[in-house]
Amino acid sequence: PIANTTFFILDKNRQPVPEMVAGELYIGGDGLARGYWNRPELTAEKFVTVSFDGTPGVRLYRTGDLARYLPDGRVECLGRLDDQIKIRGHRIEPGEIESALKKHDGVRSALVTALPQEMGESTLAGYVVAAPGHELTPKQIREFLQGSLPAHLVPSAIVILAGFPLTPSGKVDRKRLPVPDVVQHSPADEYVAPRDALEIQLTGIWESVLGRKPIGIRDNFFELGGHSLVSVKLFTLVEKLTGKNLPLVTLFQAPTVEKFAAILRQEGWT
Repeated sequence: PIANTTFFILDKNRQPVPEMVAGELYIGGDGLARGYWNRPELTAEKFVTVSFDGTPGVRLYRTGDLARYLPDGRVECLGRLDDQIKIRGHRIEPGEIESALKKHDGVRSALVTALPQEMGESTLAGYVVAAPGHELTPKQIREFLQGSLPAHLVPSAIVILAGFPLTPSGKVDRKRLPVPDVVQHSPADEYVAPRDALEIQLTGIWESVLGRKPIGIRDNFFELGGHSLVSVKLFTLVEKLTGKNLPLVTLFQAPTVEKFAAILRQEGWT
């Protein structure tokens, strides 16, 4: 903050957050405006009085920016709160995931967005630009995120780009970001084709419900964007194919075509 200006990063209860924890940025100080001209409702929403730690009420402005304090005292902006998205019941801040992506030594810049899928659901997609001298793979990035984020915050699709498409004003043109409509395989994560009739039929079901192809027999259902609603559709099709009504927990035990087929082949399986 500049002179005579104060910054506060607060949680949803308007209490200060610790270092490295994201919250909304509030601004106060001598330069604070009285409000919005002839817009009392917006003024009441954005200009608030906050009390914490025994201090008297302080009048602050809600910026709508997601930010956090770094250990050296600097403030890092993580994006806008109005960029918040909801996926499978979870409210997600894309800026939080982008910040985690940027911690990877090989990532120069990152962007996270939601992509619509069938049945009205959405899935997370992460777009990454590699730092000079680094070669990245989607699997490598996903494994890195799994070490620091809960499962529902790890994007189902990771796209490695040479650079982000920009608008004439220099901002990222989200409309021109490529849609990850195929599974990305790398030398370290090779595509393995189905080997018999059952695996071929199961792979067809996987590709149909997930809307992606080609899918290998060792590709993980959940890493491909699968979730509970999609799995219900998948199990309906599997029952039509095999005549077996399987419990949904089967997919957690065997999330790949290879493992799923092995369970179906077991004699006397229940």
